[in-house]
Amino acid sequence: MGYVLEELELFFSLSFIQRALVSGAFICLCAALLGASLVLKRYSMIGDGLSHVGFGTLAVATALDVNDVTFQVSLPVVIITAFLLLRISDNSKIKGDSAIAIISTTALAIGYIVMYKHGTNIDVSNYMFGNIFTITERDGIISVVLAIVVILLFVFFYHKIFAVTFDETFARAVGIKAGFYNGVIAVLTAVVVVLGMRMMGTLLISAIIIFPSLISMKVCKSFKNVVILAAIFAVICFFVGSVSAHLLDIPTGSTIVVINTLVLILVSIFNLVKSRVRTE
Repeated sequence: MGYVLEELELFFSLSFIQRALVSGAFICLCAALLGASLVLKRYSMIGDGLSHVGFGTLAVATALDVNDVTFQVSLPVVIITAFLLLRISDNSKIKGDSAIAIISTTALAIGYIVMYKHGTNIDVSNYMFGNIFTITERDGIISVVLAIVVILLFVFFYHKIFAVTFDETFARAVGIKAGFYNGVIAVLTAVVVVLGMRMMGTLLISAIIIFPSLISMKVCKSFKNVVILAAIFAVICFFVGSVSAHLLDIPTGSTIVVINTLVLILVSIFNLVKSRVRTE
């Protein structure tokens, strides 16, 4: 027990750990806020698709020796891709998950081809599975600032996002510009995905968008409560996953996903037991 306490004390005293934890908490909070809308609109895998686009962009930018890959290149490209996915889904026979699959797999394939041909020395596993403890001070500050902007915009547009999430047809009928607010959701999601790529990697980023909302939906009924509880679950699972990963010497992003999965299973079991008790 004394050894664990000493490890935790050292863990929380390191400046790069503190920076990673603050940045990660803000990113998870943003992801959870948007997750409820994306899950209910059946766009829960958009995070996975956009992260693959981010990986492809990263590979091309690295081959071209661009310095600030994440924010100068990946962010605008991923935002444009989010809008493109909306346009494809709204104006063609290729809907939702199919559009995401086409764009994401193509981007991932192009990225890997570019990396293979140019022989870059990037640690691919970091970009595939994430490592938030490698985040620099500059990137940490930018991540927190952008995360705060995302949170403020979500709060400001909350009622409109709620309307287009539950009944887009009705929202259009009462004069709400559904296309614009779908675009807002897309842009905010793109920002969160780019921020979260360093933490969770391109293969795991969708977990912090989907899991907290699924967990909270099993506990709450109203959209507002789902969003609030999802944010709480997201931050708690992030901290528990990060600390557990350090103590067990295992990858952080993967541990965060496993913690989210365990919480989802426990909540599901609790609901099952509770429903059986009521019926007896």
